[in-house]
Amino acid sequence: MIFNKIRLLTVLGTLALSFLMGFISIEFLGDYGWTVFILIPFLIGFIPPYAVGLRDRISKKGSYALSFGTLGIACVCLLLFAIEGIICIAMASPILGLVTWLSSYLGYRVSTGTNQLTPNNTTALLAFCSLAFMGFDYASKVENTIPVKTRVIVNASIEKVWENVVTFNEIPEPIDWIFKTGIPYPVNATIEGTGVGSVRYCNFSTGSFIEPITTWQEPTLLQFDVKEQPIPMNEWNPFWEIHPPHLDGYFQSHRGQFKLTEMSRGKTELEGTTWYTVNIQPEFYWTIWSDFIIHRIHKRVLNHIKDTSEK
Repeated sequence: MIFNKIRLLTVLGTLALSFLMGFISIEFLGDYGWTVFILIPFLIGFIPPYAVGLRDRISKKGSYALSFGTLGIACVCLLLFAIEGIICIAMASPILGLVTWLSSYLGYRVSTGTNQLTPNNTTALLAFCSLAFMGFDYASKVENTIPVKTRVIVNASIEKVWENVVTFNEIPEPIDWIFKTGIPYPVNATIEGTGVGSVRYCNFSTGSFIEPITTWQEPTLLQFDVKEQPIPMNEWNPFWEIHPPHLDGYFQSHRGQFKLTEMSRGKTELEGTTWYTVNIQPEFYWTIWSDFIIHRIHKRVLNHIKDTSEK
């Protein structure tokens, strides 16, 4: 009974600390960063087996069960309290799971006395690392502009491909699984005017990208800025309609281009490029997802242009 009470209090205390740190990081510091995706899952993995193991024996298997149970409860709370949606939790789950697993093992090792750390200096070290992580998030908002390029070969003349690049008609409903998750997908494209200064509208399932044309070199190069863009996804929560802060400004498309290269008469290489920034850390992890999604969006547009041009 005492052990169960200690375990319950430890889990509740860990959850309270985690949500407090997440609230401060997101609402006050405006960061989805190392604190949210590294520090908090580290604490969720480390604290429960460490605290329980100091008072009673705990096995490695029991440590993992306790840590991942706490992580599971935290994820359910994110849904119940309308903080997050299922898709973003699923996208974050690999890094959350890895950090929780490693820190759970560390908590188990520390609690069983296999190193020289004592309860007092372990707590002090955790407090110091927590403050350092949150300070690092606040001070290091580096936004690298990232290019994503996608190419297709079109069996049509470069002039014909150009016509379908500037505007394109309705694309059939997607069959790609990624677009069934709430990720927006392109529907069609229209344009007002011709040449530099005209405005292209690339219409998505969630709204329109408004794209003033900056370069018009018919039929080889079309470049544009992104003046406005819709939300990057429709987040889904089984309990509530939600709009988490990361949907506003944390993913930003800045400019794009279509480059056409005549390989031979009747054969054209079509390359689409998007330059974007992602203000979510760790950047190396989240760019894996954003690059993957942008490539799928590119493929949907480029393959439609290819099919239309070849017909």
